[in-house]
Amino acid sequence: MSYGFVLLGILLGAFGIVRVGSVLIALGTAGVAISRKSTRMLERYLPLAISAGLLVLAIALPHGR
Repeated sequence: MSYGFVLLGILLGAFGIVRVGSVLIALGTAGVAISRKSTRMLERYLPLAISAGLLVLAIALPHGR
C-alpha cells in the first residue's frame, strides 16, 4: 500500500497536483521506512526524517501558480 501511495503521489505531481502528490509521497515513504525490520537505525530514521521534512514543506507551500 505504501508503494501505491508513492506511485500515486508521483503521478499526481507530474500532472500538477503537487501538494497532494508530495503528501502522498511522504506518507508512502514513511510507511516503507517503518515496515523495514532493519537493525540499523540510520536506515530507518533517515527516510522518516526526509518524509517528515517533505510533509512540512508540502503543507507550507503557497497556493499561487
